[in-house]
Amino acid sequence: MAESISNFWGPVTSTDWCEKNYVHSSYIAEFFNTVSNVPSIVLAFIGLVSALSQRFEKRFSVLHISNIILAIGSMMYHATLRHVQQQGDETPMVWEMLLYFYILYSPDWHYRSTMPTFLFFYGAGFAMIHALMRFGIGFKVHYAVLCLLCIPRMYKYYIYTKDLDAKRLAKWYVATIFLATLCWLSDRIFCAEVSQWRFNPQGHAVWHALMGFNSYFANTFLMFCRAEQLGWNPRVVYALGCLPYVKVQKPKAQ
Repeated sequence: MAESISNFWGPVTSTDWCEKNYVHSSYIAEFFNTVSNVPSIVLAFIGLVSALSQRFEKRFSVLHISNIILAIGSMMYHATLRHVQQQGDETPMVWEMLLYFYILYSPDWHYRSTMPTFLFFYGAGFAMIHALMRFGIGFKVHYAVLCLLCIPRMYKYYIYTKDLDAKRLAKWYVATIFLATLCWLSDRIFCAEVSQWRFNPQGHAVWHALMGFNSYFANTFLMFCRAEQLGWNPRVVYALGCLPYVKVQKPKAQ
């Protein structure tokens, strides 16, 4: 989108979205696409506190921290619309999916050090190649494939989980990613039409907010499933009557 006032970061060198640039501040290129990452940070911080306070495995703390890093990277990207910052958003997206892959499949993996070692080098290799090749559609296809690889195991966890509140988390996960994807596609495909409207619904910003909740629901559901595997007697409770989180009761020996 064309810039409407002077800007601090210089010309756009990254993918530009359907929001007029530098309308609200000369320091923030896409205001709504930037601030819409705040819910992701807040929800990930809540998940991190829950994981640390109940002494979940470190993988879940790392997962919540990766959500925070991803949201901050997205804020930097949309605030500047520079290619370097775009990679600071896209590379953590891939690392996060590799972490999901590890959490989902590691309980049945017989060689404990092989998977994390492979995923680490895979993620590092992708980061270097992405920096050199500047993937466009290739990044999106690669990210979609990683997401699809996680779906079978997520579905397996869903069908083996009997707790109705935990199943509801999984349903909210599916609902939010479906709605978020519709917003992302609408913002991208119908940008020319939307730009003519008096009011821009900010589809990409709504995508950010919904994906913040989507990640939180996914993480909470996986924490519940892992606590079940460890015999921690998990249950889903609600903070302030609306925000779900996992409460565990570990055996005294643990």
